[in-house]
Amino acid sequence: MGPLQFGMSPAEVAQALLVPGPQERVGGPYAQENFPDGVKAFYDPGKLACVALDAVTGPQVFLSGFPLAGSDPEQGQQFLLDHAAEHGNWVLYTPDDSIFP
Repeated sequence: MGPLQFGMSPAEVAQALLVPGPQERVGGPYAQENFPDGVKAFYDPGKLACVALDAVTGPQVFLSGFPLAGSDPEQGQQFLLDHAAEHGNWVLYTPDDSIFP
């Protein structure tokens, strides 16, 4: 799997994931494509805006060398808060109080 970058087109996302296309497209406030192995891509006017990964079945991903799945939840939350503050980004929370970077 290649790196995913915000602003990629749906075709570029599929190419980076080494698949011909998504398994499913879902409507909603953002265009959503579901890929194998628990990867979900969300688009804002045709450009990648968010990637969601299933922490159990999805691939291991790293942000600045920190593993986003399989790490201690408190350490992960603090890392995301620190990383967002350092880079001038926002951290949002889902309705169940999960962190949404």
